[in-house]
Amino acid sequence: MKRIFKIFGIVLLVLVIGLIAAPFLFKGHLEDLLKRSINENLNATVAWENFDLTLFSSFPDASVKVKNFSVINNAPFAGDTLASGSELQLDMGVMQLFKTSSGKPIAVDAISLDEAFINIKVDSLGNANYDIAKKTPAASTATDTLADNSGGFQFDVQHYEISNSRINYLDESTQTFMRLSEVNHEGDGDFSADISNLNTTTEALASFDFDGVNYLNKNKISLDAVIEMNLDDQRYTFKENEALINQLPLVFSGFVQVNESNNELDLSFKTPSSDFKNFLGVIPEVYAKNLDGVTTTGDFSVNGRINGVVDEEHIPLMNIEILSNNASFKYPDLPKSVQDIIIDASIVNETGNLDDTYLRLGNLNFRIDQDVFNAKGRIDRLTTNPVVDMALKGKLNLANLEQAYPLELDQDLNGMLTVDMTANFDMNSVEKEQYQNIKSSGTASLKDFKYVSPELPNPLTMTQTNVTFNPGTITLNNLDAQTGKTDISARGSIENLIPFVLSKEDLKGRFTVTSKVIDLADFSVVETTTQKNTSTTEKTVAQPTGETAIKIPSFLDAAIDFTAGKVIYDNITLTNVSGNLSVKDETASLNNIKSNIFGGAIGLNGNVSTKTTTPTFKMDLDLKSVDISQSFEGLEMLQQFAPIARALQGALNTTIQLNGNLSDDLTPVLSSLAGSALAQLLTVEVDPEKMKLLSALDAKLDFINLDKLDFSNLKTQLSFDQGLVTVKPFDFNVKGINVGVSGTHSLENTMNYTLNLKMPGSYLGSKLGSTLAGLSNTDLEKYTVDLPVTLTGNFTSPQVSLNTKQAVNSLTQQIVATQKDKLKQQGEDKIKDVLDGILGGNKTADTSAVKTTKDTTSTSTQSNTAKAVKDVLGGLFGKKKTATDTTKTNN
Repeated sequence: MKRIFKIFGIVLLVLVIGLIAAPFLFKGHLEDLLKRSINENLNATVAWENFDLTLFSSFPDASVKVKNFSVINNAPFAGDTLASGSELQLDMGVMQLFKTSSGKPIAVDAISLDEAFINIKVDSLGNANYDIAKKTPAASTATDTLADNSGGFQFDVQHYEISNSRINYLDESTQTFMRLSEVNHEGDGDFSADISNLNTTTEALASFDFDGVNYLNKNKISLDAVIEMNLDDQRYTFKENEALINQLPLVFSGFVQVNESNNELDLSFKTPSSDFKNFLGVIPEVYAKNLDGVTTTGDFSVNGRINGVVDEEHIPLMNIEILSNNASFKYPDLPKSVQDIIIDASIVNETGNLDDTYLRLGNLNFRIDQDVFNAKGRIDRLTTNPVVDMALKGKLNLANLEQAYPLELDQDLNGMLTVDMTANFDMNSVEKEQYQNIKSSGTASLKDFKYVSPELPNPLTMTQTNVTFNPGTITLNNLDAQTGKTDISARGSIENLIPFVLSKEDLKGRFTVTSKVIDLADFSVVETTTQKNTSTTEKTVAQPTGETAIKIPSFLDAAIDFTAGKVIYDNITLTNVSGNLSVKDETASLNNIKSNIFGGAIGLNGNVSTKTTTPTFKMDLDLKSVDISQSFEGLEMLQQFAPIARALQGALNTTIQLNGNLSDDLTPVLSSLAGSALAQLLTVEVDPEKMKLLSALDAKLDFINLDKLDFSNLKTQLSFDQGLVTVKPFDFNVKGINVGVSGTHSLENTMNYTLNLKMPGSYLGSKLGSTLAGLSNTDLEKYTVDLPVTLTGNFTSPQVSLNTKQAVNSLTQQIVATQKDKLKQQGEDKIKDVLDGILGGNKTADTSAVKTTKDTTSTSTQSNTAKAVKDVLGGLFGKKKTATDTTKTNN
């Protein structure tokens, strides 16, 4: 017995040693074999991070595990990922390992993929990215082999599975896109046999788009199928099959035949029962919710057949019928039920041409309470450019829809909808806004509708809306609405109501709007910030920030002629408002706006845009006879442009051209403003006590009383850019003083201004010395002097500097110059008198006598004349006479 246990122990030890040593012995050979097989058979770049061989986890089989692998296409899909995954596992018998060096193919029994991504693509020319097998002259056998005569892998698969994976399929030539996510699929069969049965189970979420139209969006599908595989003839027959699409069960049978140039199929399917609950199962589960507890009456059935040839030019023929008669349903947690349900619809293609697929809606009818709604019609070219020919008639309380069916909508439905209309249009015309191709007739009305939107702080209640449909025209007969304090009454025409409803196009039209009160605060939105709660659950709660953001509705493309009795904007109230407003692309253009404001009138043109993150505006304003104090208090902009206006009382005219950025509540951001302004003051008086600058100036200029200033008819021009206001030089007169003003100030109220006062010298008489004042001996009013005044600091703490010394020096120089001129003039007058007396005193004397004595007396006369002039000039300029001079004179 001991010998037996000893032998058994030795055998077991050898086996364990073999299991441990085998991976080291065969791993390198297997990895080299896999690389060689790939290079010889595939036209693609294949890579992996780790290659492993194990015997313990799969004993008595051996498992090859390739981790983090990828398959990258070569041209014409160079760089595209065909496949990748977390792990690929190949299972084979242990004895297959000994074939690694024998040159014989290694038979693979099972394949599994985990967290894989398979990306299949067919381009517009028909090239497929999965066609990566190298062409070989030898004919392939029925057995799938990744090998040549020198050895490789032979796939005699009995089991395969794919878990937690994704599969994408895109055919650019037919604009077909399918995505399968959360794929879990497995199958058992014998791929080495010519004919065998494949047992499969599949679960996935399916999305499907065709020619830009989405038909499935993450719809849950499951399939349990037994497929007979005839690998020689490439024919696959569905034997025992049951599928579940959302919660709709279907059983089907038929076959798929794969040919060299096309595929043939003949599939029939139907619901296994006629319970109306099957209809609710068609609706995606996220909308239908759990069908447990739903009570139904009546029947519902789906019967269909798809058969024919599939190639580049044809699709299968199809006839799918959906029928229900006198059905009802009620959810257990909802108060109302949907009754009198009749469905008669079919999807048909009788030619195999894609364009010929159509939906026939023979009848769709339902009732909630006493409201009955009915639709009939047909949609042609269902898969390309749907052509809708539909008739709608009925009355429906929209609030009852959520009372009878578990809808999840962003906007609660409400209001009474009444419709009696027909419509005929194609979706291309809707999308391309070719309104002439949209035909409609009839009427529709909506009463007591409440619209709630993140773009509005208060619900918008439409008490009454009536629309008339005519070919080419949709008339809004009336719309009466209220939101907050704002009331709106509108009439007009709508160009694209159907595109607006069906494809979320902008609402286009022209309207006439009247209102008693429009409060712009009713169109502001309170922003919220998300904060974490300190509780263990850490729920997020929204807290108001106190900030508002007014947004121009993005869905409007309209022109509006409007009148309003009162428009309230922040603390400003406009009355008798009229004008035109055009809205497009989140931009409002204001045209010929007129209103009464601040005791005067305003005209306005411009635009406001909230399209960008920072709202912008451009405005031309014309204010006539507005009260300065009211406008100063109401418009922060005026406070910054002309802070001195705080001390002004009266009225003004002004034109302002302005552009810049806006805050979230559409208030101008002052530092961003650029433009110009021209202002004319009317009947203006000054109150220095209301402005520290004027008070400080008044204290410095003690010879002027600023409270007696009158700025009537004063005109000034401003320009502003990048936060700096520049005043174009101007002047005004006060009590005989001409004041020239120039300079700048910032919107932060720092200033740099110069005042130049041209004033009579009498204002500076007290600044002159008594000697000079007495010497002048004249009226100082006749003198004009410049007094420079500089204003710096800011308007709340101004610094006023007067250059009085310069003014006094200037006045002194003028007085001295005047005195010199007077003295000079006095001297010239005395010389003239003396000369007149000497040279022209005896004009009647005998000229002959003078001539006779001329020669004898000339020398004496010249000497006496020179002496007389010298004496006169000496007297004029203060030279004192000596005693000798006096004696000589007397002699």
